[in-house]
Amino acid sequence: MEYIDIVLKFIIAFGIFNVWLIRYNKPTTWRGAKANNMVDEFKAYGLPKTAVPIIGGLKILAAIGLIVSYWIPQIELYSALIMAVLMIGAISMHVKINDELKKSLPAFLMLLLSLAVMLID
Repeated sequence: MEYIDIVLKFIIAFGIFNVWLIRYNKPTTWRGAKANNMVDEFKAYGLPKTAVPIIGGLKILAAIGLIVSYWIPQIELYSALIMAVLMIGAISMHVKINDELKKSLPAFLMLLLSLAVMLID
């Protein structure tokens, strides 16, 4: 089971790094409303511009925490829990603006993976 746990953590972390570092200023199929970048997406959700670095920072820190938890297992639960809560928030934002269901799929998958990390042990 240890290998599954490691794989799940890396999938979550690299997914977050992809969205927040690589595709931050690029349009994707999964963005809320018809946003072309992260700032526009948060605007579509009705969130203040200041929420972007706060939420992004928390997601990146939680992703780093999941990777670091390989060496420091005590932070695994906290990192996965923070990620799960943030993914619930992401899903709720898609619902709030009546996005088509498929746009919530990445956040829903990250939520499931985060819950799996918490439950495996």
